[in-house]
Amino acid sequence: MSTVVGSEGTTAETGTAAGAGRVRGITDWRPEDEEFWAEAGATVARRNLVFSVLSEHIGFSVWSLWSVLVLFLGPKYHIDAAGKFMLTALPTALGSVLRLPYTFAVARFGGRNWTVFSALLLLVPTVLAGIVLRPGVSYGTLLAVACVAGVGGGNFASSMANINAFYPQRLKGWALGINAGGGNLGVPVVQLVGLLVLATAGAAQPRLVPLVYLPLIVLAALGAALKMDNLPSLKNDKRALREVAREPHSWVMSLLYIGTFGSFIGFGFAFGQVLQVQFHHQFDTPVKAAYLTFLGPLLGSLVRPVGGRMADRWGGAKVTLVTFALMAAGAGLVLAASQGKSLPLFLTGFVALFVLSGIGNGSTYKMIPAIFQAKARDAVAAGTDPAKAEQDSRRRASALIGMAGAIGAFGGVLVNVAFRQSFLASKNGDAAYAAFLAAYVICFIVTWAVYLRPSAGKLPGV
Repeated sequence: MSTVVGSEGTTAETGTAAGAGRVRGITDWRPEDEEFWAEAGATVARRNLVFSVLSEHIGFSVWSLWSVLVLFLGPKYHIDAAGKFMLTALPTALGSVLRLPYTFAVARFGGRNWTVFSALLLLVPTVLAGIVLRPGVSYGTLLAVACVAGVGGGNFASSMANINAFYPQRLKGWALGINAGGGNLGVPVVQLVGLLVLATAGAAQPRLVPLVYLPLIVLAALGAALKMDNLPSLKNDKRALREVAREPHSWVMSLLYIGTFGSFIGFGFAFGQVLQVQFHHQFDTPVKAAYLTFLGPLLGSLVRPVGGRMADRWGGAKVTLVTFALMAAGAGLVLAASQGKSLPLFLTGFVALFVLSGIGNGSTYKMIPAIFQAKARDAVAAGTDPAKAEQDSRRRASALIGMAGAIGAFGGVLVNVAFRQSFLASKNGDAAYAAFLAAYVICFIVTWAVYLRPSAGKLPGV
């Protein structure tokens, strides 16, 4: 019988779910040991994954709260389209900045402890939104409150770094895909909540949307406190970020993640506004736009684990390369549809971009631990102790997950700024769509040149 040793000196038999449930801190964790994994590790990892997904899901909903609330801001609020794009850009920006400290908070405070704290922190932007949303509130106040919602964006990085440490290499693509996909679902879910409020209470009741999330936040924090575990082995030295910052692959992966996750979160925040401005005759009321706003983020979230599975099977680089090629085609379709004023083609192209960005999210995140795993194998072949090489691989992968997550999320800011400038300049999004197409072509070229070009120094398994 394999055991997992608790941080207070107790030992729990994890061959049974009941035994696993008693452990809150773990000192003996060997996920690459197949016997340990089968008898003990899988049960504990799965439980932590479930409650990590729940907390991250709520975090994403709070982070994207203003993608819904801007639909309620009618003429009485005196905010034009450019001003609304700024309201969605600010929380995206803060969320991207917070991802780095959130990643290392897991190592500093423990995965369970930080999940509880970060979940409770979501009460701040939610309560503030419920208080200030009424006609007559100043635009500056709305900007400040919207910005605070960015704390929800940090939850993703800490959750991913934590779950990365729980799972063996062979299952990381699936586990990280499930964790991220479940979290990403918070975007369409909050949009469905907004649709429900619009369809029942009407556009005059925006405060009902954040109020729905208050009890859910408390439940997520309580579940993490009762069911999750700390992994003291995650305590990495403070050199991890400096090490990955000196690694060229880190910057390549950050660029690729801008193309995938930056697109997903940026489009998720902006899609409802784009529909209202680009096709204002068809979407002359907020509820009409809300009926379609959630569809793209929903599909993109659901396919993220599929992207991870595909990367597990065929390699992350190959899946990512094909994804960027198809995303470039999708952006071209959206541009053509915009110029031809074809709503069906426009919706088809945008939904395709959401789905493809979801697949790319899964495949790029699979590449991160695979890169350091390949480097660990090279280090062992050169004489490094296998245990040390494995530990270095995990802490560097966790550090890069935070770094790439932060930089990639900033891509969402760029998407919203691109839309804002495009609509300010020409009253349509054509310039933004052309910019997205060019960005996907660049990401395609970089992926091929670094990881798949025959003469490139390949990393096996990436």
